[in-house]
Amino acid sequence: MAEVEQGSSSNRSNMKRYTGGCLCGAVRFEAELDLSEPVSRCNCSICTKLGSTNAYTKPSGFRVTAAEEHLGEHRLGASPNYRAFCKRCGIYCFAGGDVEELGGEFRSINIHCLDDIDPAEYQVVYWDGRHDNWAAGTRDRPWPIKR
Repeated sequence: MAEVEQGSSSNRSNMKRYTGGCLCGAVRFEAELDLSEPVSRCNCSICTKLGSTNAYTKPSGFRVTAAEEHLGEHRLGASPNYRAFCKRCGIYCFAGGDVEELGGEFRSINIHCLDDIDPAEYQVVYWDGRHDNWAAGTRDRPWPIKR
């Protein structure tokens, strides 16, 4: 099982397997996550427009279980970071990439796509991705979009 390295003290005993998918049900996945740790939001342009809330795991803690052929991918230029969405219903399900401040290679799971969870039950922290201010870490209120 992968440990989350999103600047947390997460450990294996808090990791649980969650299942999820897109709105139409074509894309299905499972992820090993520690949802006792805060989930996060980012103020970069795409995260702001998506309105997603994310939990992180290592690539080994994630797998697509159905309809990988229905996944589309969005990335900016040559960035190693991408967002995966269902080509049938358009729902953003997860992302991946490599950001040193997140512990290197990661998968970012849109918790709104997880089965049987209530996103209102989780503590949210915020990243300042809009200004590439990853080194500042997270805080408990949104970062401003304009400075």
